[in-house]
Amino acid sequence: MKNYCLYYQARVEPSTTWFFTGVLRSFEHLCFDRTLNVQESIFEFFVPQEQEKYFIEVLEYFVKNKMVFDLTKLPNRLLLPDQTV
Repeated sequence: MKNYCLYYQARVEPSTTWFFTGVLRSFEHLCFDRTLNVQESIFEFFVPQEQEKYFIEVLEYFVKNKMVFDLTKLPNRLLLPDQTV
């Protein structure tokens, strides 16, 4: 069986989106992020299992500073049969 990334979703404060995504991309191989729902500012994150600890540390900083809300670990939607890419 292939290894799949862990999957998280969170709401990002719209006024901090560019800063938030810039910080995430400054960490090599930390996660792949993209906007899942523009209207509600919901992002999804695909996180390699070995990077989960570091991903959580970074996201906890953003939660503490009220830039990220409702961080939730979910089943990887790419493994669900009714989902599209």
